[in-house]
Amino acid sequence: MKEIISVKNLTKSFKTGDSELVVLNNMSFEIEEGDFFSITGRSGSGKSTLLYQLGLLDHPNSGDIIIDDVNVTSLSKEGRTKFRLKKLGYVFQDYALVPELTAIENTVIPLLMQGLPKIEAYAKAEWALKKIGMEERLHNLPNQLSGGEQQRVSIARAIAHDPKIIFADEPTANLDTETADKVMKTFLELNSQGQTIIMVTHEPEYARLTKRVIKIGDGKILTDGKSEDIISI
Repeated sequence: MKEIISVKNLTKSFKTGDSELVVLNNMSFEIEEGDFFSITGRSGSGKSTLLYQLGLLDHPNSGDIIIDDVNVTSLSKEGRTKFRLKKLGYVFQDYALVPELTAIENTVIPLLMQGLPKIEAYAKAEWALKKIGMEERLHNLPNQLSGGEQQRVSIARAIAHDPKIIFADEPTANLDTETADKVMKTFLELNSQGQTIIMVTHEPEYARLTKRVIKIGDGKILTDGKSEDIISI
């Protein structure tokens, strides 16, 4: 399998008054294309910080992140924005939907930002919503959708432009068990079709559904292995 991400000596710290808090400390690892990779750890361990570095939503203090053969840490701010729009998709725990826009309008946003013609963009958005079973909700506003349906719209938005990687930050955190199971089923179906997914989760039962699990703490990787080999997450 080809490496889709290579992380080398990644360090991220934050200033807290006169001191500096090191959240990620000289971290290195690789992720293969087509993997379903979960990041676990205690609250405050830096799970989301790591995801934000990998997803180009934040910039590390030092180290290299190579995605699809591009060293993205060396890109300009504009270059990182273009790379995100073209290659990456995002799913957040709070759905991040625009309340005044319908499901299809929310899904089409990144496609229009890429400069796709409106007809093509809407066709892709409709395809993405149908792919995750939301074809009956195209014209509903977020407040007319359940939490699980809103999360599926955010997944449709993430996959509409056929990204190389989907980043999911605690995508089941605000959902009841039944709804969370449905969201995870959607991710598993996408992964079975070849989609690379990197997910932060604090829920062991969902981490174990992924192909590979790393647990982080004290700025380092504490454990790294196939999900079936991880006894305690």
